[in-house]
Amino acid sequence: MFEQAFKNIDDILHKDAGCSSELDYVEQTSWILFLKYLEDLEKDKQAAAELRGKHYTAIISRDYKWETWAAPRGKDGKIDHHKALTGDDLKDFVDHKLFPYLKKFKATAESADTIEYKIGEIFSELKNKIQSGYNMREVINLIDGLRFRSHTEKHEMSHLYEGKIQNMGNAGRNGGEYYTPRPLIKTIVKVVAPAIGDKIYDGAVGSAGFLCEAFEYLKASKTLTTKDAETLQKKTFYGKEKKGLAYIIGIMNMILHGVEAPNIVHTNTLAENLADIQEKNRYNIVLANPPFGGKERAEVQQNFPIKTGETAFLFLQHFIKILKAGGRAGVVIKNTFLSNTDNASVSLRKQLLASCNLHTVLDLPGGTFTGAGVKTVVLFFEKGSPTRKIWYYQLNAGRNLGKTNPLNEKDLAEFVKLQKTKANSENSWSVSVADIDTETFDLSAKNPNKKDEAALRDPKDILAEMKELDEETAEILKTIKGLV
Repeated sequence: MFEQAFKNIDDILHKDAGCSSELDYVEQTSWILFLKYLEDLEKDKQAAAELRGKHYTAIISRDYKWETWAAPRGKDGKIDHHKALTGDDLKDFVDHKLFPYLKKFKATAESADTIEYKIGEIFSELKNKIQSGYNMREVINLIDGLRFRSHTEKHEMSHLYEGKIQNMGNAGRNGGEYYTPRPLIKTIVKVVAPAIGDKIYDGAVGSAGFLCEAFEYLKASKTLTTKDAETLQKKTFYGKEKKGLAYIIGIMNMILHGVEAPNIVHTNTLAENLADIQEKNRYNIVLANPPFGGKERAEVQQNFPIKTGETAFLFLQHFIKILKAGGRAGVVIKNTFLSNTDNASVSLRKQLLASCNLHTVLDLPGGTFTGAGVKTVVLFFEKGSPTRKIWYYQLNAGRNLGKTNPLNEKDLAEFVKLQKTKANSENSWSVSVADIDTETFDLSAKNPNKKDEAALRDPKDILAEMKELDEETAEILKTIKGLV
């Protein structure tokens, strides 16, 4: 049901003059989905209040409720097309009445951790791009047929929404910016192993994949008490995101996963001066995949002790600083971080080894991130004591990874198993910090257990192959002479 509806919505938006890409399709689907979600949420809250004999005060006023403007119903329970707005009337209502009304919630909400504030923030960040009110009516009718009431429905919807985010990531120039492969995120969460009560942070939150997976992991970790459930809703997940579209998608993704008012802030994380971070601002867990290859301006670099234009390296400094003592992190970064010889890279590696225990490096094969042709590693570290030994694991999927052959959890199963004891294997090994060059602090993932097939070839075999190639060349030349 959900899958076909999403496909039909994309088909409608594809023919609308205001929507030109997969990114637009996701953005426009998101705000309409969000309003339908709110309608169902309010019905659930009202029913729960009535069961307790209490009065429920609605968030959205009567004129702006979904059932008033989007899907007014007749006695038969079907949409009353005489009352439902369409065409220019619908577009004018959405652009000039609905959006301005919803924007005001940001100013009137009691605090930033309420659903009211999130409503105001979302509708301050985006605008309706659907130019045809008739197309909008078709999309609304399709979304009206979707339900968000049961756990199963919400789970299916969140799964499909993740799929849309993945498609959007593949459509963009930087796939990793919107979508980190879920098997990789799940593996990182398992290794970092957050517990209920930990404050979990992603300063480059994107589509909130890390926070959503951490939420799923913690929900399954034990039988939740009422206090546990409240802690997960309000005091566990925190994120920051610079880009407006990613911010909206991140909030929507978390809501669909079951976090009602996500603590995600629309801000440039790197604009914050590291010197201003105090103990009250720190977190127990950092899970992140900061943007690859960005270049930051000189004034942003001034916020960091190690000056560099590389966005990911600034984020790494931020993550080290914002972790509490004893805090744990799993951070995806380009593999060139391990060996770059510029001053900033060397200084940052030195700082990481001195202030944190970099206990594990997961070396990922090319193709892990579809749409982003970079090789990456995952750094797992704990703040508060220096690194003594680093355990490396070089992932060998046994096939070329890519869009049609993506990474899966099975590929990472051996890593998860061996990481617990830091065991050596054909794909894993340990390096003592005492053996690392103290001038370059080169941390390259060079597997000493991997056989170099070229080096093991017998010289006689190489000479025989060269002779064979020479003979083939001579035959070709003879044939060419005969043709001339």
